[in-house]
Amino acid sequence: MSIAHPYLLFLGDAPDQLAAKVADGIARWRPDWCLGQLRLPGCKADVGLPDTTLDEAVARGARTLVIGVANRGGRIADTWTETMVRALELGLDIASGLHNKVADIAVVRDKAETLGRQIFDVRHPNRTFDIGTGARRPGKRLLTVGTDCSIGKMFTALALEAEMRRRGMKADFRATGQTGILISGDGVSIDAVVSDFVSGAVEWLTPAADPDHWDVVEGQASLLHPSYAGVTLGLVHGSQPDALVMCHEPARPHMRGLPGRPVPDLRTCIAVHEQAARVTNPEARVVGISLNTAALDEAAALELIARTGRELGLPCADPVRTGVGPIVDALR
Repeated sequence: MSIAHPYLLFLGDAPDQLAAKVADGIARWRPDWCLGQLRLPGCKADVGLPDTTLDEAVARGARTLVIGVANRGGRIADTWTETMVRALELGLDIASGLHNKVADIAVVRDKAETLGRQIFDVRHPNRTFDIGTGARRPGKRLLTVGTDCSIGKMFTALALEAEMRRRGMKADFRATGQTGILISGDGVSIDAVVSDFVSGAVEWLTPAADPDHWDVVEGQASLLHPSYAGVTLGLVHGSQPDALVMCHEPARPHMRGLPGRPVPDLRTCIAVHEQAARVTNPEARVVGISLNTAALDEAAALELIARTGRELGLPCADPVRTGVGPIVDALR
């Protein structure tokens, strides 16, 4: 893809911080690509960038308005149309990772065509895939999995790739969601692939490689999430992981979007994900735990990280507070 930056990150009227996880991920991992954030009245998210109007962003050299919201169902709100049209008029392209396509909004599509602007609906693959075969292939693969959605799987994968490269290991981040694609510039948004071809798409994304090369694959959802487990299963089978890293947020009150359904415990999730992964790689195993301790104070977080590691007999880390060094140590 040739999405031009600098970006102006559009947070719309996001109801909470988690709803702006696309913008948050880009701002954290590609801050040099971002000029600011644009928020509508009622927005309750903030990714720490300067609040900027469209005119101000264009004057400072912005090239693309990036829809930084990941709402339930991936819908484009009617209240965003005016902003998108105005952005096109000012010379910006538009990039979005939502299920609904910006290019399907007639007034926006027509304006882009008239002005010669580009619309990038990055969630929608621009190629077809074969069905998965489960055939073994050389190279090593690590997949981040989780006890729930929106829990830190992408962040953990990016942190692992960065730490592995810092140590001189061969490693490449493989994006499977819209935020990861906007960060890395390539990938496949797995939840937009027809279900029969999900595992095949992941096999294409993680091809045969040198024996000492690691594909670090961004995970999606959870095998124990009733809404999205199908996406996870295809991803687990297609990536054929040698190693899995289990991601968990201990302070989360319930599964994302399902009030009243508690987040499953770590031991159960480890067992379920290992069993599924061994369909295509009998040696697959969870090698570490990544905790999202953002809701805890420093002392409580460090105590929980240490205790979780002891209880499970696995290296445990928080990518933000402690780094993922102990998990990479286990890989070596």
